Amino acid sequence: MTDETYDQGRARNLVALLRSLADRIQELDRAGQLLPHAGELMRLLGDLRSELFHYEVRATYDTPEVADNRRIVAEATENTEEQWQRTEWKDDRDDREW
Repeated sequence: MTDETYDQGRARNLVALLRSLADRIQELDRAGQLLPHAGELMRLLGDLRSELFHYEVRATYDTPEVADNRRIVAEATENTEEQWQRTEWKDDRDDREW
């Protein structure tokens, strides 16, 4: 995986981390041990928070090719002075001398 993208393998690992945390919370809750294990939960949440941040930032990253395509489309659709300007057409047949 490059630093800029978030591949499918890493995404699967993130889903597994989320499920693991959910399972651990449920397990501790059933045992009535949520608060005594607050330190463990804080560590798990910290690891998960970091990975979620990477996912959010990297999953929305445009590769250089996609960014270039977006630039080309934006340049083609922006209004520039080089485009034809609409003018009122005037029939000059009446101005001719016969």
